[in-house]
Amino acid sequence: MKSFLYLATLLLMLSAPLHAEQKQTLGPWDVHYLAFNATFLTPEIASNYGIQRSRYTAIVNISVLDKQDQAAQQVIVEGSARNLLGQVRQLSFKRVQDGDAIYYFAPLTVRNEDLWRFEINIRQGNEQQQLRFEQTFYVD
Repeated sequence: MKSFLYLATLLLMLSAPLHAEQKQTLGPWDVHYLAFNATFLTPEIASNYGIQRSRYTAIVNISVLDKQDQAAQQVIVEGSARNLLGQVRQLSFKRVQDGDAIYYFAPLTVRNEDLWRFEINIRQGNEQQQLRFEQTFYVD
């Protein structure tokens, strides 16, 4: 689990100069998000989490923190992605807990220069928020 936390943090730091901070404040939460190609994962990490490590697989990673005390939140995460052709893919998020940290990740099949628009619904009790962002993926 610590290897996933380390990798997610590392990827977030490496992507920061390119995309600025990928965080939105939604209601009571700070929602951090990252979408990256699965080839950035080591074979060991991909195997541990049942992720197909392919240049045609992207990973969408979400973490939800309380905006007051920054505590990780256990929430329900559901969503979809739509490309420019109007094709919609439902995202199936898996929860990973590493100590106090909680991550939600989902795979997505992509092609080179695919632009995907994401709509992610986050729920906890009566609170519901929607995260929207877009990402272009490149196949190496």
